[in-house]
Amino acid sequence: METSGLRTPCSLLALVLLSALVLTPTLAIEVYTDREVYGTAGSRVTLSCSFWSSEWISDDISVTWHYQPDHSREMYSIVHFAKGLSSIDAGIFKDRIEWVGSPKWKDASIVVHNLELTDNGTFTCDVKNPPDVVGKSSYVHLQVQEKGPARAGLILGIIIAVALALVIVVTILILLIRYCWLRRKARVQRELSALERGKLHKAKDSSKRSSRQTPILYAMLDQTRGKSSEKKAKGGIGDSRKDRK
Repeated sequence: METSGLRTPCSLLALVLLSALVLTPTLAIEVYTDREVYGTAGSRVTLSCSFWSSEWISDDISVTWHYQPDHSREMYSIVHFAKGLSSIDAGIFKDRIEWVGSPKWKDASIVVHNLELTDNGTFTCDVKNPPDVVGKSSYVHLQVQEKGPARAGLILGIIIAVALALVIVVTILILLIRYCWLRRKARVQRELSALERGKLHKAKDSSKRSSRQTPILYAMLDQTRGKSSEKKAKGGIGDSRKDRK
């Protein structure tokens, strides 16, 4: 009975450990790309692809790019990287695709040169890093446009630049006009203050002159009065002498 009692906890522990090992989820490799990329006909575009792996980057890492045209169910392999070498598969991108990735830096990007309007489609990036091989691929949709929209954008940019330049010129003119007006106003104020000061000086001078002329007038009046009194006195003396005779 005691041995069976001891075996039961041990068997339970072993069962728990085994279930933990079986049910523990393994970390899957994760791949990242843009969802939408736009390009113009005749130019080039970079299709970025990065990844994260729970394992060290091994020499057995492999990258595969697939292409599915719009309105088509067929998928084509266009780029393959393995054992440190990249290869471009035969097809419409044979001479127009360049491998620019670096798996050691978790980069699996490619460049598509000389874009054509028929290149519209979905590009899928798939990365395997043994033993980390479980994971989902990531896809990016490429939309190629004509050069017309690019020219329209250039024209729009020129129009915006010209409008901004006009706004700047008008602003500068307004500031110059305001500066000239304030300067003229200050000059007029200085002239008015100078005129007021001149009037005050003239008023003071006239007051000083009038104050100086007043005693002179009084002195002249006194002199005329003295002369008239002397004449009257002389006239009285002559009359008295005539009366005596």
